[in-house]
Amino acid sequence: MERRRSGHGRDTGGHDTEKAEPVETAQTAETAESVEAVLSELYSAPPGEFVPRREERAAAARTAGRKEDARRIHAARRPTLAAWAANLLTRSRPEEARRFLELGQALREAHRTLDAAGLRELSAQRRRIVAALSRQAAELASEAGHRLSPAAQREVESTLRTVLADSGAADEWAAGRLAVSLVPPSEFPADSALGAAPAAAEPRGPAPRPKSSRRASAAGDELAERRGRRREELARARQQAERAERRLRDGQAAKAEAELSLRRAEQRRDRARETVNSAEERLRTAHEELGRMEREHREAAERGRGAAEEVTAAEQESRTASRRVDRLASRVG
Repeated sequence: MERRRSGHGRDTGGHDTEKAEPVETAQTAETAESVEAVLSELYSAPPGEFVPRREERAAAARTAGRKEDARRIHAARRPTLAAWAANLLTRSRPEEARRFLELGQALREAHRTLDAAGLRELSAQRRRIVAALSRQAAELASEAGHRLSPAAQREVESTLRTVLADSGAADEWAAGRLAVSLVPPSEFPADSALGAAPAAAEPRGPAPRPKSSRRASAAGDELAERRGRRREELARARQQAERAERRLRDGQAAKAEAELSLRRAEQRRDRARETVNSAEERLRTAHEELGRMEREHREAAERGRGAAEEVTAAEQESRTASRRVDRLASRVG
């Protein structure tokens, strides 16, 4: 299925593999791997850091003499906000992305044989799952500091619909290096195209002869068998879509519960922090009071020692005076 991009595509820097050298050295393989790692790093970075990092990595490659690597790195296009959010979704939610890719593969396999009613039912399920995943992408982008506008979120939804409808788009999204959002001409072929297939199998022309009747009977049996396979494939696709939707709901519920637990833990942490701060303030006050008491104790001890010295001196003076009085009294007598 053909698809178009909403914006200019990026130069992937590919080469004509038929003209490449038949033998690739270990050094070339290592260089190619390093370029892939650099590109993955760039498309993992926030949009505002993309260009500075790209120029830095390209300059490093040029300095090392790797001109072709530098060209490939420099050719990488900065992703739009919507494309970055779509990349962020597949990198941050790998399990959900894997299930979404599996659902798209099953739908692409099933739509070729499903009837119109089955396609309408699966289309409704696709819309619910795409809307839910686009909301997750918006939440991830907001947590990373980039709020998606309604238009950007619609571009994310468009990319996810393209991933379901087109295997090439699915591979691009799985690599996490989208530079622009993807826009399919349609999600899947029109239901009327499938509805016209059984009519072509109906016999036309004059009344069949007995041999033709046997052929018509065989064709009818084949048609019935095809319809039976369609019903089985429809049932499997419905079950897979329901499982994916159920896992998505369970994941969203678990996320909401984890966020609630986080908020409660933050509240308890804040209360404990306030208690610690209050206790530390009381401890500082107690230390200051203890310091004042120790200073008063030292001053009182010093005054006590001074008074004791005065008492000792006075006692010595009193004894001296008493002995003098006794000597004088004995002389007078």
